Amino acid sequence: MVEFRVGIAGLGVVGGGLLQILITNADRMARTGNQFTVAGVSARSRTQDRGVALDDVAWFDDPVALAKSDDIDIFVELIGGSDGSARAAVEAALTHNKHVVTANKALIAEHGSQLAKLAEDNNVCLLYEAAVAGGVPVIRALQGGAGACDVSEVVGILNGTCNYILSEMAVTGDSYENALEDAKRLGYAEADPSFDVGGVDAAHKLAILAKIAFDADIAFSSVSITGIEDIQAEDVLAADHLGYKIKLIGVAKANMKEQGSGLELRVHPALIPEDHAIAQASGPGNVVMIESDPLGTLALSGPGAGAGATAAAVAADLLSIARGMRGPVFNTPAEQLRDVKISAPEKQQCRFYARLRLQDVPGAIASVTDTLAKHDVSIDSLVQPSAMGAENGEADVVLTTHETTLAAVLSATTEIAQKPFSKMVPSVIRIEDL
Repeated sequence: MVEFRVGIAGLGVVGGGLLQILITNADRMARTGNQFTVAGVSARSRTQDRGVALDDVAWFDDPVALAKSDDIDIFVELIGGSDGSARAAVEAALTHNKHVVTANKALIAEHGSQLAKLAEDNNVCLLYEAAVAGGVPVIRALQGGAGACDVSEVVGILNGTCNYILSEMAVTGDSYENALEDAKRLGYAEADPSFDVGGVDAAHKLAILAKIAFDADIAFSSVSITGIEDIQAEDVLAADHLGYKIKLIGVAKANMKEQGSGLELRVHPALIPEDHAIAQASGPGNVVMIESDPLGTLALSGPGAGAGATAAAVAADLLSIARGMRGPVFNTPAEQLRDVKISAPEKQQCRFYARLRLQDVPGAIASVTDTLAKHDVSIDSLVQPSAMGAENGEADVVLTTHETTLAAVLSATTEIAQKPFSKMVPSVIRIEDL
């Protein structure tokens, strides 16, 4: 049996889950013919109860010192954050020829190319399966089954907090604010949920997936991000009336409509046809779909977060190292990652949903349609759902467009919002007919 000495920096929810796997349930890992010994740990508090005995484990106040220690073979980074001690410790471990496993999506999304080169120059592994979709092995899918394919699109639900909130709004008819408070109560949302509901968490994950799928040196700043904070119960109800569900999705797509137009990289709420697998995903789960040639459509789903799922993904990376996994950190060596053009989101073609609140006066609808036509926006459907009838002489009107650009729709709805009969800033959401 081969022994691997593991140093773990960060003993929060995921770190505690990993300790349970490596210490309390060590027999599971030993079945593979490898022994993983926790040789050192680092965290903010020594006294916190983590459910396992750490009396015989070396304690490091400085995670960088742990990363450099001669007493470890593999450094596990669970601190979080794109910079600071997390980045410094990972760089130290790689420089000192230690394999690294991390669950840190921000670190890999923002500094992955530099860290990959450092790992490859030192002939060590940098694995990060737990950074995207928790227990769903989407990284392995892109590097394995789809690794020899020509990937054209990666799309899916990449944040369980947002999916839980939107699912609850659809089932209960509750407001965004009430659904968010419920998510906090159940532990699906942090006390400060801004990274989740604002789309940043999903964007970090999308940047990582795009880097692998398209062999591209993706800058995180190139991902267009819109969160779910402005989604109202009326939008969820209207989408249901039209046969759609609203989901926060990430899209990384090779734009085939205009040659040379580059990649689409965007995170945003979207109306998804109600019979699609992404629309049917409920609660805090994640769903990722990969389109490639010749493999076709590959769909993966499962728990996207939580101590068990994420710790299991970290443990799986430890096993990959023990089994001799080597090769580029992404599908292509870091020095060969290519520069790609990212298409401007406001110029991308798709259909749109818009909800308007209008004073019930003669000529209002005619003025709306004329304004849309002036901005080259063609209406596909225009309805007033019966459940969204008029109050105080006002009514919600819901329309969908034919394919157009976000720039055109926003120009038109901005002008409509300034009309005397318009009673709110129109709600505009993409429609993804997957």
